[in-house]
Amino acid sequence: MTYDVPQLLKMSQADLDALFTASEPGPIPNGQGEGTAIIAPGTVFSPELASFVNTFAWQGKVFDAQAGLLRNRILPFGINAIVAKVYRGTSWLDNKDCIVLDYSETSLLAHWIRDEIRLIQPGTYLGKVYWDRARLIDFVLTF
Repeated sequence: MTYDVPQLLKMSQADLDALFTASEPGPIPNGQGEGTAIIAPGTVFSPELASFVNTFAWQGKVFDAQAGLLRNRILPFGINAIVAKVYRGTSWLDNKDCIVLDYSETSLLAHWIRDEIRLIQPGTYLGKVYWDRARLIDFVLTF
């Protein structure tokens, strides 16, 4: 099955979790990924919230796989800021292998944030965002 962003925005939290759990980590991405925040998954509000976040706050991530780092593209101007370390690790969701985006040592602003991503199809990663160990939202990265 293939997934596009509108489909993923319509999925329930349980469906997103099941897709993440069923997926392999894939390779650490390299280059610019277009991001979509999934807030209120499976509701009529999810596409509007994603559009708002994409326009005013977060557009995606730029990975340097060789250096094991990324920068988030933020604000309406797409400024590359908020650095994270990128490495393979164990998912807090299901204790399986994932790609961890770790801000704890690289960002004063986001030091309590941890993202986890897995490849759900070629060029598309599904991600989970944690604040400390509490889950916040999901997101999609397309390359």
